[in-house]
Amino acid sequence: MNYKADVGVFGGSGLYSLFSDVEEIDIETPYGKPSDKISLGTIANKKVAFLPRHGKKHSFPPHKIPYKANLYAMKLLGVKYIIAPTASGSLKAEIEPGDFVICDDFVDRTWGRGDTYYDGPETKHIVGVDPYDPKLRAVAIETCEKMGIKVHKRGTVVVIQGPRFSTKAESRWFSKMGWDVINMTQYPECILAKELGIPYVNIALITDYDVGLEGNEDIKPVTEEEVLKVFSENNNRVKDLIFNIIERLEV
Repeated sequence: MNYKADVGVFGGSGLYSLFSDVEEIDIETPYGKPSDKISLGTIANKKVAFLPRHGKKHSFPPHKIPYKANLYAMKLLGVKYIIAPTASGSLKAEIEPGDFVICDDFVDRTWGRGDTYYDGPETKHIVGVDPYDPKLRAVAIETCEKMGIKVHKRGTVVVIQGPRFSTKAESRWFSKMGWDVINMTQYPECILAKELGIPYVNIALITDYDVGLEGNEDIKPVTEEEVLKVFSENNNRVKDLIFNIIERLEV
C-alpha cells in the first residue's frame, strides 16, 4: 500500500469528520471493508488517518460495526497510535455530563461480535491486563490537565451490546459493581488494537447519566437525541483535545 499514517483516530457518535483538507481513500482488508472511506490529513506535521466507526451517515449500529476491518485498515496504514473518542454514559454522580474519562479497563457485556484475529489455525491468547496503553493514557491525561479540561484519570467502562440503552435494573447492577462508564463500542475495538500491537487510548466524553440518577427526578434517562446533542455541543472540545494529544506524540 502506498498510503501511510502516523496516528489513527476513530470518530464516535456525533464525530464524523476531523479536518477539512483531506484525501479520502478506500481500503480493502482480509476482513472486508471498513465502516467508511478513511480520511488522510496532517496535524502537527503528522499524518493522521480518520475513520468514523459508525460510518459518516451513522449506518452501522454498535453490534454491526466491522471492527476487525476497521482496526486492520489502521494496521495496513502503519499507524503507531490510535485515539478513540466515544460518547459514553456515566454510572456515578461525580462523573458529570461534559466530563472526560480516560478509561483504564473494561467489562465486556456484548455477544456475537468478531473479537479476535486468532480464529485458527493460528491460536494466541493475549493478556487482558492494561487493554488501554498506559503511556498513551498518560499523554491524554496530561493534555487534558494542561488544557484545563475536567478529566477523570481512570475508569472502567462496561460495554453493552446495544443498540438499545440499559434497563434501570441493568444500570443499577452496573453501578453497584463499581463500574464508572457505559458504552456500546469499546469492545472489541480496544482488544483488537492490542492484538495488532497498536497502542490505543479511549477518551470517553460523558453525554448522560444512563437511565438517570437515583434521587434526582430532574435527570431523565438517556435518549439517542440527547447523546448526539451533547456530543455535537462538545465537538470542538473533543477535536482540540485530539489535536493537542497528537502534537505531543513522538512518531
